[in-house]
Amino acid sequence: MTALATKQTDMTTSRARLKEIIRARSFGRGEIKLASGRTSDFYFNLKPTMLDAEGAALLAELTVEALANERIDYVGGLEMGAVPIAGAIAQLSFMKGKPIQAFFVRKKPKEHGAKLSVEGLAPGESLRGKRVVVVEDVTTTGGSAIKAVDAVKDAGGEVAFVFTMVDREEGAAETFRNAGIAFRSLYRAAEFLGN
Repeated sequence: MTALATKQTDMTTSRARLKEIIRARSFGRGEIKLASGRTSDFYFNLKPTMLDAEGAALLAELTVEALANERIDYVGGLEMGAVPIAGAIAQLSFMKGKPIQAFFVRKKPKEHGAKLSVEGLAPGESLRGKRVVVVEDVTTTGGSAIKAVDAVKDAGGEVAFVFTMVDREEGAAETFRNAGIAFRSLYRAAEFLGN
């Protein structure tokens, strides 16, 4: 087996295992109100997966692999969903010798201290001129990620694309297409609803 075939097999195995973890820890049935205001008969709460040791490692592994052929300087997104993901990606990317820095966007700027909306950058550091991937745990309509996209653009960064762990397939692709932003996902809701 070639090195490429072995790597593809490893990623397929990792993806299948992560799907099992998401199904067990983060997917459920039952009426719920979503952040978008809609109601649904299924939900994803990725926090239990993102904060699980194996789940965090697999999310980072699969995302770093998805970004491997891109020139990306930073990953980040709106608090709270993007924070664990961005941190795990930054750590693993460093360990693999191709560091990608992380940041997060506050839902509203702090009212004290530096009053920042973009957090995680050192003094003198900026997103200006940097290629950024906006990451998100679960995407429904894309509204939350658009807030992060706007903050990145306001800070002078270039949004390469939005990458979500799970696309609920409820309008986000159209939202990003209309905004001229590429959109990718690790999983689609249909992968969990079929069985």
